[in-house]
Amino acid sequence: MTRYLRAFVIVWVIFRFGLDELALSGFRLRGLARIITIGRRRRLDAPRGQRLRQALEALGPIFVKFGQVLSTRRDLLPPDIAEELAMLQDRVPPFPSEVAVASIERAFRRPLNAIFESFEREPVASASIAQVHFATIRLRNGEVRDVAVKVLRPGMLPVIEKDLDLMRMMAGWVESVSYDARRLKPREVVAEFDKYLHDELDLVREAANAAQLRRNMADLHLVMIPEMFWDFVHPEVMVMERMVGIPISQVERLREHGVDLGQLARDGVTIFFTQVFRDGFFHADMHPGNIQVSVEQGTFGRYISLDFGIIGTLTEFDKDYLAQNFTAFFRRDYKRVAQLHIESGWVPPGTRVDELEGAVRTVCEPYFDRPLREISLGMVLMRLFQTSRRFNVEIQPQLVLLQKTLLNIEGLGRQLDPDLDLWNTAKPFLERWMMDQIGPRKLLQELRDQAPRYAKILPELPHLIHRRLVQDRGILKEDADELMAELKKTNRLLRTLIYGGLFLGLGVLFLLVAPYLF
Repeated sequence: MTRYLRAFVIVWVIFRFGLDELALSGFRLRGLARIITIGRRRRLDAPRGQRLRQALEALGPIFVKFGQVLSTRRDLLPPDIAEELAMLQDRVPPFPSEVAVASIERAFRRPLNAIFESFEREPVASASIAQVHFATIRLRNGEVRDVAVKVLRPGMLPVIEKDLDLMRMMAGWVESVSYDARRLKPREVVAEFDKYLHDELDLVREAANAAQLRRNMADLHLVMIPEMFWDFVHPEVMVMERMVGIPISQVERLREHGVDLGQLARDGVTIFFTQVFRDGFFHADMHPGNIQVSVEQGTFGRYISLDFGIIGTLTEFDKDYLAQNFTAFFRRDYKRVAQLHIESGWVPPGTRVDELEGAVRTVCEPYFDRPLREISLGMVLMRLFQTSRRFNVEIQPQLVLLQKTLLNIEGLGRQLDPDLDLWNTAKPFLERWMMDQIGPRKLLQELRDQAPRYAKILPELPHLIHRRLVQDRGILKEDADELMAELKKTNRLLRTLIYGGLFLGLGVLFLLVAPYLF
């Protein structure tokens, strides 16, 4: 019953904010809208972008996150709607500071003035899941540090559970009525979304994600990750290093400070591909509200990453498969792309390589050699989806976050440098990465990583072989011992022949060269 009530609420909000007017204008639909929203005035006087933003805010955090993703795709949205949706990134209406203070005191079981040296009650940022306050703390060594305090919104879990329950119901219904939709695995996608949303509600997990990302990125010197203060981390409250920077969406301010926007766009691509292909651990919520740029001396022009509630991970198989696909795309080797789809099981094994190759070429070829401003990744993905139906391609749920992050990266790149050549920026990195995977460096790394294991196994190898022969081949112990004895005799004979041949060869060589030496 709850899910149907939530479905009615969604329809009611759509009609109340006049979102039906954005697409349909039929008289009957207007009449239905008046009936459903009876007693509450339809909000049709505000601009359409504002109505859409307010509707998403009214529907809750899942819909706000959907609006955040849309806000990065200015190539697909009218400017007025894109500007309004951008407000969802860090300007969601805050909850009262008294509620935030109560959450902090409940989490640490101390009054506020016993936790912080100072605390700003006015939040500096407010998002769909939490809001942030500035403060100062005194560490155990007596050092005073400027910090940012992230506090979860109260009552989030019941709201998210209702929306996810509705999404699960809709996914099951879609799968039952459409074979084409079953290929998209909507229930698995919802389950993946469920996992990451619940992860966002645990700030200890987010702090751990930030700490891992900080270690991974330490040697890159392109991005700054705030330090976590573990004495002040709780599932509902997280205290971290205060970062000072300019939001990446404020392009004019960055330009006034002398930031090279073209280099900044290329650095963003490098950071993303490093996290994905080198580490398999990437920031998966890279909308502009979570990214700033440092203009401080010593760190000028570096990215500042914030909000680590959603982190994507890839297995070694996923990384290798994706890297080979990207490399093949950049080289326009569409036959290899088709072969990789078949080898990975994404398409049925009986699929003809030449037909799939031709379909991929048709989709991708028109987009090469164009600047980013002329390429819409959304259009490419749509064309690939249309093509995939013909070949029964199955969408991989574990890559949904990667696809979402790619859209974020494209939106950021377009905003910073419309002329950025995404293909040529990423191609050298991927080629170097592939060489590291198959070259001498990878071999040495594998040998070094496996050396302790081999050192333990090698002394036991004769015993393991002996036991294997006895157990698996049904050879009696006596026969196995006799076989091992014969093997030893053979080894001694071979050594005798080898050493004898070596000495004989040296003797002949000496006889041949002796006349010239004496």
